[in-house]
Amino acid sequence: MKITIDSANEALYLRFHDSPIMDSEEIQPGVILDYDEDNRIVGIELLNMSQQIISNIMKNFSIETK
Repeated sequence: MKITIDSANEALYLRFHDSPIMDSEEIQPGVILDYDEDNRIVGIELLNMSQQIISNIMKNFSIETK
């Protein structure tokens, strides 16, 4: 998984797989799902992060892998 944070544009992108993106859908304002050719979710984009995510969560953000 790849996580990209664009603080200048207040965007967070989670990329789960390297498959080409075939379609995207905004499921609610500022939340966009990217799909591959098999209609699997390969990415999630959150726009306007400060409005979408509680600020205290981002201050204590950590990544765990298993």
